[in-house]
Amino acid sequence: MHTVIAQAPDTRAQPEPYAVSAEFYDILQAHDDDRRVRQLYGTAVATARLGVVDVGAGTGRVTLLSLARSRTGVHAVEPARAMRAALMTRLAALPAPQRARVSVHPYTLGEAALRDVADLVICHNTVASLTPDARRTLWASVAEALVPGGRFLFELPPARLPAEEHRRVFPVRRMGRHEYGGHMVMSAAGPRIRTRVDYWVRGTHGLLGEHTETFWMWPATRSDLIADLRRHGFAVSSARHDPAVLAVTLGRGPL
Repeated sequence: MHTVIAQAPDTRAQPEPYAVSAEFYDILQAHDDDRRVRQLYGTAVATARLGVVDVGAGTGRVTLLSLARSRTGVHAVEPARAMRAALMTRLAALPAPQRARVSVHPYTLGEAALRDVADLVICHNTVASLTPDARRTLWASVAEALVPGGRFLFELPPARLPAEEHRRVFPVRRMGRHEYGGHMVMSAAGPRIRTRVDYWVRGTHGLLGEHTETFWMWPATRSDLIADLRRHGFAVSSARHDPAVLAVTLGRGPL
């Protein structure tokens, strides 16, 4: 006779990714990020001829740039529901011809199973948040989405762990009677970087609310990333790009 102990499953809901930050991203960060996106990817998007894939589309900065500066189809890949809700609202307000060129995929790139749909894949402000294994999965999925000769551009993650705590304060933004602000703190935590974001909202009579969300990043050097990408059929692009971005070109298949 065997004793069986049954335990009730843990039914506590896990927090939705970006559930907090999605509310505050556009008001606190999108203005500066929009300018950065145009600087980093504007030229590449303008030369796309087959299609553009925006991996980790968020609220749509790269997607909107792609629709404005190219005439190709655009695939916005965003698995986080909170971010995707803002993205869908923004895209729904576009003119019908632009809406007809964009598809929103509520999955990871691998789950979206896109094959030979683009000559440009962009991954802005996302690779740093992927584990090394998840990055290798992404490289393979990008290679499937691109046609041979297609380009892959992504913002480089931090090359190393921060030696000390780094704090960034967001500019205060006003909307009606309320002010929005916050700050981001990055610090080393074992092999990872902990990024804690604190937001606040103030009204005429004081603080209305405070909210916090924590993200994790995995550092990697440029040379290590290049070596990893070569195993998936990519070579460093000869075109000049901002040093914050790694640009690679797909050959005919994995090495």
